Amino acid sequence: MYKIIEKKPLTENTDLMTIADPMLAQKAQPGQFIIIRKDETSERIPLTIADFDRQAGTVTVIFQKVGVSTRELGELQAGMTVRNFVGPLGKPSDIEKYGEVVMVAGGVGVAPVYPIARALHEAGNKVTVIVGARNEKLLFWEDKLRAAVDEMIICTDDGSKGIKAVVTQPLREILQSRPGIARVWAIGPSIMMKFCAAVVKEFNVPMLVSLDSIMVDGTGMCGACRVEVGGETKFVCVDGPEFEGTQVNWDIVLSRKKLFVSEEQESLRLYQNALHSDHVCHLDQELKKNEVEQTVQRVVA
Repeated sequence: MYKIIEKKPLTENTDLMTIADPMLAQKAQPGQFIIIRKDETSERIPLTIADFDRQAGTVTVIFQKVGVSTRELGELQAGMTVRNFVGPLGKPSDIEKYGEVVMVAGGVGVAPVYPIARALHEAGNKVTVIVGARNEKLLFWEDKLRAAVDEMIICTDDGSKGIKAVVTQPLREILQSRPGIARVWAIGPSIMMKFCAAVVKEFNVPMLVSLDSIMVDGTGMCGACRVEVGGETKFVCVDGPEFEGTQVNWDIVLSRKKLFVSEEQESLRLYQNALHSDHVCHLDQELKKNEVEQTVQRVVA
């Protein structure tokens, strides 16, 4: 069992959770992820490491409460425990002195961008971060991220904070006006990373994205997280999560993320019905259990 040291909301649907795990905190590197499980019957949830404190022995993750599993995780509070907290998993980011780099963070992508940006800045790079969100209320860690980089540009779809634009607009402007950009990172929704990759490809600049594919075990055994990069099959959990963005087959990435949408929606419906019921519906519990088992079988297949 792993104790929750801190748990707080960052936005309406985004929570921060800090877990005590001294061994993991000592080994964690920017770009890596963990798999967390609330209890023995819960789904395994892969989350990129948002921060770590080696001295305190803690690791911080940030997650959106979208489906049943993340909503259940969001119910936990400081002082409580989670059943599993496995990691660090995946390959860490390549941190070295490149010169001038640009990082694009979309939505909750700010979480994995932060430790990478901080490490790049500490390595002597000039770091510019472009943060995108639908509106001001969905932004978080502005001050924390700003303190770790040289320049931060905020974009919102509705113009409620920063400039009214999508992230590809300032990205293109920077690449056009600063020919010395050595590398670009983009982390956020898959569709955002796809369009960022299309822009970066025009300028022939190395670009990395962090993929969050469907995942079961996190060790390469099940193959659920397979993607196509440069015409070859790769596994996000062991070969990634970072890949050259311009080489990713985004059509496959986007199609695989839609595989279990209907199952997730039905599971969420049952969960919400149970919350509003005065009793525990054992039929709903059994249906949810069967859905999880069927989903795992389909993913592995």
